[in-house]
Amino acid sequence: MQTTNHLLLVRPANFARASETVADNSFQQPVANESFTTIGQRAVEEFNAFVALLRRAGVTAHVMEDTPRPVKPDAVFPNNWFSTDAAGTVITYPVYWPQRRMERREDILRYLEEHFTVEQYVDLADWAGEGLFLESTGSLLLDRQKRMAYACLSQRCTLEAVHRWCTRMDYKPVTFHGHDADGEVIYHTNVMMAIGSRDVLVCLDAVRDPAEKTKLTESLLLSGKRIVGLSLEQVDRFAGNALEAVTPDGPVWIMSTAAFESLDPAQRDALMEPAGMRIVHADLGTIERYGGGSARCMLAEVFLNKS
Repeated sequence: MQTTNHLLLVRPANFARASETVADNSFQQPVANESFTTIGQRAVEEFNAFVALLRRAGVTAHVMEDTPRPVKPDAVFPNNWFSTDAAGTVITYPVYWPQRRMERREDILRYLEEHFTVEQYVDLADWAGEGLFLESTGSLLLDRQKRMAYACLSQRCTLEAVHRWCTRMDYKPVTFHGHDADGEVIYHTNVMMAIGSRDVLVCLDAVRDPAEKTKLTESLLLSGKRIVGLSLEQVDRFAGNALEAVTPDGPVWIMSTAAFESLDPAQRDALMEPAGMRIVHADLGTIERYGGGSARCMLAEVFLNKS
């Protein structure tokens, strides 16, 4: 399965409070003239409206509460520390920033065990001690149907970690380097690329090396996916940070309002083919500005079978 109906989210308790990640996330703005309390309240309001939108769209949203201590400024982005698959595997990952490693919570893993069938755990966190980092589906864009793993390399996504993961999970890696409109390294693959059951949103202009761009383009075409190209400006608006999910009423693309409004009519029409595909979007401006991530970053997919 490329998509799932079950998505897990974490309602933030200390959003953006002294976050380390602003150092290497060019999409994230440092907090300057606003209080963390005000920003946190707005982030929770955006989160709650987003969850309501997902549920109205027919998505099963599993909401976990962030714990106040320890302070975890980026806990609203749970897709960076664990992933699941339909074989019953739960994988936990080597996260780059020490502050973000505290987001791993045993109670969330127990929740998965209680509500789904977990056959095995694969814990890769020790790779961090070897200087190997891989931040789950932030780093790995998976074509689950073709067993392809696309990865934009950065200090949060190291080449050896990608290859080790692919060997272990039986995927073929396609790696490249990406840069945003200002020439900064793109910290996560999922801000420049999204893979659905039929389409892939991707900013090929972010890949400056001609050989890498050719390799990426050819791999996507050979996979049978239709490429919906994004500009660097649209990536800045988080147009690449989208996720397709399945619902009882058909498939749906999920993104932020900023992302949706950045798409031109032809791009929107392409994503809504075939008939029945929908696009839903929510205002996530505060989370985008001070967290440096958007809708897809907030969604941890659960592919496990219901118990």
